[in-house]
Amino acid sequence: MEELKKLVKEILDQAYIMSLATVDESGPWVSDLVFVYDDDFTIYWLALPNTRRSQAILKNPKVAASITVSNNQGEDNVGLQLEGIAEKIEGDILEIATKHLNKRKKPAPTKEGEIFEGNQCWYKLKPSKI
Repeated sequence: MEELKKLVKEILDQAYIMSLATVDESGPWVSDLVFVYDDDFTIYWLALPNTRRSQAILKNPKVAASITVSNNQGEDNVGLQLEGIAEKIEGDILEIATKHLNKRKKPAPTKEGEIFEGNQCWYKLKPSKI
């Protein structure tokens, strides 16, 4: 089990984009987003609350995602498939905001609230299966 956790962490460390699948009354929808994660492998991202994916999560929090680390042509690719429950998080999380900005090569926030651009909100995916 520890070997599997190590592999998951390595993939999450190397990857930049996650493809998130949601379902709403119009059907399935997939969108790509920049993500960060915590020690429990909970995935976090920022999004505008009026996007299709954000609205879908409010109505149906069951989601699926894939994260792929692409190598050069002819080399093996590695990746993860996840399923779980997604939800909007109220407020800002300084530690997650710092990771998010660092991943995007931007300066770290000095206080909570600095990460938000416009009306973006934090969302999280707690995987039930990886």
